[in-house]
Formats: sequence, C-alpha cells, structure tokens
Amino acid sequence: MSAADAAAGASPAEAAFARPAVNPWLIAITVTLATFMEVLDTSIANVALPHIAGSLSAGQDESTWVLTSYLVSNAIILPMSGWFSSLIGRKRFYMLCVLLFTASSFLCGLAPSLTTLIFFRILQGLGGGGLQPSEQAILADTFPPAKRGLAFAMYGMAVVLAPAIGPTLGGWITDNYSWRWIFYVNVPVGLLSLTLTSRLVHDPPHLKREPGQTFRVDYIGLGLLAVGLGALQVVLDKGQRDDWFESDFIVSLSVIAGVALLAAILWEWFHPHPIIDLKLFRDRTFAASNAMMFFVGFALLGTTLLLPLYSQTLLGYTAQEAGLSLMPGGFMIMLLMPLVGFLLSRYQPRLLLLWGWAWTSFALLRMTNFDLNADFREVALARLVQAGGLAFLFVPINTAAYAFLPRDKNNAASGLINLARNIGGSVGISFVTTMLDRRSQFHQSRLAAHLNPGSIPLRAALRGISQAFFVRGSAPALAAQQSQKLLEVMVGRQAAMLAYIDDFKILAISALCMVPLTLLLKKTKTGAEMHVH
Repeated sequence: MSAADAAAGASPAEAAFARPAVNPWLIAITVTLATFMEVLDTSIANVALPHIAGSLSAGQDESTWVLTSYLVSNAIILPMSGWFSSLIGRKRFYMLCVLLFTASSFLCGLAPSLTTLIFFRILQGLGGGGLQPSEQAILADTFPPAKRGLAFAMYGMAVVLAPAIGPTLGGWITDNYSWRWIFYVNVPVGLLSLTLTSRLVHDPPHLKREPGQTFRVDYIGLGLLAVGLGALQVVLDKGQRDDWFESDFIVSLSVIAGVALLAAILWEWFHPHPIIDLKLFRDRTFAASNAMMFFVGFALLGTTLLLPLYSQTLLGYTAQEAGLSLMPGGFMIMLLMPLVGFLLSRYQPRLLLLWGWAWTSFALLRMTNFDLNADFREVALARLVQAGGLAFLFVPINTAAYAFLPRDKNNAASGLINLARNIGGSVGISFVTTMLDRRSQFHQSRLAAHLNPGSIPLRAALRGISQAFFVRGSAPALAAQQSQKLLEVMVGRQAAMLAYIDDFKILAISALCMVPLTLLLKKTKTGAEMHVH
C-alpha cells in the first residue's frame, strides 16, 4: 500500500477504482463553479436591499428577512449534507442542490411580493447549503492527500473571493439593470454546472450502498438540529437590531436554540445512525481545525462588514467605492492560495498556520492606525495585507481537518467544518456590530465629559465656528446653534472611529489566541515524505 493510499484510508484496489476517469482538475473546476455562485449569493443581495424594499413596497426592516431567511435555511442544511449524501448518493444530492439553487434563483427574480421572495430564498438557501460540503468531500475523495492542498486552494479562492466581489457586483448590477438580475445570473451558471457534473463526477466505491441495505431516518435529530440552528441564526442576524436580550423575541429564540442544540448534541452522540457524526471531534486535529475555521469565518466576514461600513460612514465613500476597496484583497488571495497549496506538499500545515495567524494579527493591528483622514489606497492596502494572512489559513485548515479521518467520513466532516465557518461568520458580524454600537456610546460619553463649557480653548473654537456660519449668512443665534451641532457631529465621528479601532484590536488579539490551537494539530506526512516512502 502506498503512503498516499494509506493516508486516505483505502485499500489499493479501492483507491485504483476510486481514481477518476477524467483529469481531476476538471472535476475541481466543475464543483468550484457552483460553490462560487452560492457563496457569491450570500453577499451580492446586501447592497440591493433598499431597491428590493422599494420595488416590493416593503419596509427596510422587513426586507432584511431576504438575507436572514437564506442564512437560516443554509445553516440548517450544512451539517446534514453528509447524511443526505449517504442516503441518496453524493452525486445525486449535489446535483439536486444545484438544481434547487438554480430554479429557486430564477423564481427569486420573478417574485411579485416580499413574502414569495422570502419563501424562494429559503429554498435557495436549502439548495446552496449542500454545495460547499459536497464539493469539499468530492475534492477530498478525488485527490490524494499529497495533492489536496492545491485542490483546496482552488476551493478556497471561490469561498474567500466571492464575498469580496459580491457587494461590488451586486451594486453594479442593481444600478445598471435591476435587482432581479442578481438572481437571474445564477441560472446559466447553474445549468452549466449541472451538465458538467452529470458527465464528470462519480461517487467513489465507499459511498455505494450494498443491495438490500436499509437506511434509518433519525427524525428526532433532524428536527432538533433544524429548530436549534434555525433559531440560532435568527438570533445572530437580528440580535443587534432588536437590542439583544431587551427583546422578548430574541430571548425566546435564544432559549429555543440553546435547549434544541443541547438536546441535539446529546441525542446525536448516543444515536446509532446520527444525522451528524459528533464523534469525529474525538480526533484533536479535526476538533482544532473546526475551532480555527470558526475564527476564519469570524475574522473574514467581520472585517468584510467593518471596512465598507467605515469607508461609507466616516470617509464618505459610495457603496461601489467601498466594495472596490475590498477587491485587491480578493486578487491577493487568488495569487497566494495556489502557492500555499504547493507549500503544503513540502511543509506541515501547522507551520503555515503559525505564519498565517501571525500575519493576520499583524494585518488587523495595522487597521488600528486608521483615522478620519484615511484615503482609498490606505484602506485597500490594509485589506490586501489581511488577505495574505487569510490565504495561509484557509487551505492548511481544510487540509489538516481530513488528514486523519477515514475516507467514508469525508462527507460528515465537510458538513461540520463548513458549518463552523458559516456560524463563525454570523457570530463575527453580530459581535463587531454590537461592539461598534456599544463602544461608540462609551467613547462618546467619555469625550463629551471632557468638553468643559468653561474651557477657554473650547469657547474660542465655538466662537470661530459660529463666526464662519455667520459669514455664510446665518443669523447670530442660528450660527451659535449650528456650531454646537457641528461639535456634536465631530465628537460622534471621533467616538465611532475609536470604536472601529477597538473592534480591529479585539480581532487582532483573537487571531493570536489561535496559535495554541495550531500546536494541537498532529504531524502529517508531506507530499515529499509520501513519495520517499
């Protein structure tokens, strides 16, 4: 048995039979196509919300359910994708997801009302949620361990690049055509993906069910996971907007999520045929990889929200300009991920991860130097540096996660690690927005406390501002009011800037806290060592 086969947990005969009949890179491109389309859809609709609300005569708060409904159904299906693949076959499940995602995208574009749009977005989320885990499992089975790094690099480019270009592309489509086209563009890509998948992708032998083999459905586990993950996603998405536990709605859903998820964990652990295989977390490398992937989602989506928000609210950028400031980071990832995939064939994943966490922490600390006079180049460069660190995290984490698992566990593992990243992203967005609001209030109260009305420099500054308004035609009393109002605005802007700095500082410290988890990873054989043996 070769070392590569042994690492994959397959016999030589099985490995030879599992080897794809076509070039494995054609399979990688095929499955990455649909995943890119799905990840893009999680962010492309954000900038179109005002247009959707206006077109469908809905309020701004109501229209946010267009995003929430997708995230909820997406989170529910993610951990179950491995189970569904075992039930009906991975290729069949993957194609069903592509078909559901494509058809519901078309229906979203036709939606005559907000209610129907939300319903079709739920269907779209169910279809899209099964794509990423299925693709990762297909790549893990198609490529030997020595080449998985390069394969996951291609997958990583799709997952990390799509959120970076989504807001910009969504804004351009909405401004030049209609918000409906952000859904219609999925249709030709989906049809192409279906055609290629039907011809190129095949299930490996270990996924084929024996004749007469029965498959028991764990209905209780299915229900507990759906309720728990659905309620958790709504809490994370709506919590800050509803002032968290000041809202009875959020409190109720939090209790439901906590009870359902705790019951699901206990039920699934002892069930003979669980929906999700929690016993995979007994492997410390897999457990540490999931924890780190959670933070990758946390940091990636947290900063993907913070940077455009900072650019628009404090620097005065348009939505399209703010989106463009993120794009250089996407190109940086495209350049570095193939290099990282190559390095994984030479070096241990944990070595690359140590470098990646240090780089990410440094990049986030750099963002604490932002001020109210930062220009486009400074914001774009900060994202560029951060993207370099993320490239050294995503691929090694995914590669390490599968290193010590049997091949027949790839489906279950891919669902869990993608769930970790998605939930991490939702927690990251909720955390940074909550911190931004609370720390802005904190800094505003502190700054206001230092504005002593008897201060001679303050009174002189107010007189100067008032005089400037008076020269422009304001009456003396109005000029005095305007000077006070301008001072309040200046204090508010400074407070907000300090809150952004606090957010970036916390994210930087959190990245350093991932280093001990990196050291928990077991040593794997590199591609060079496998060839020697």
